[in-house]
Amino acid sequence: MTEMISTANAPQAIGPYSQAIKVGNLLFVSGQLPADPATGNIVGEDITVQTGQALSNLRTILATADMSLANVVKVSVFLADLNDFTAMNQVYATFFSAPYPARVAVQVARLPKDARVEIEAIACKETAAS
Repeated sequence: MTEMISTANAPQAIGPYSQAIKVGNLLFVSGQLPADPATGNIVGEDITVQTGQALSNLRTILATADMSLANVVKVSVFLADLNDFTAMNQVYATFFSAPYPARVAVQVARLPKDARVEIEAIACKETAAS
């Protein structure tokens, strides 16, 4: 059974997609831009500010599905400039703790709204039988 997860406390989708989709114990969170949930505008120009906002948006969507960052098993980080990797990684490390999720970080030609970072995730909520 597929369930759409949506919250007004995270930026609304800017296209025909859901903030997240829950299938069984898995939650697939769409790429989160560093956008202010109230305005939809990208926050700041600094990669550290933008990474923090994108991860805060991700955390909010996870909470809506009764999950947390501890449930995240896979993260994809899309950077407009791979030179921002170290600074992004420093902020990222303040949101996650060991055991860290599997992750990929890649540079892309351009991100929506000319953001410097976009972050998507897959989370898993274990069943009581697990």
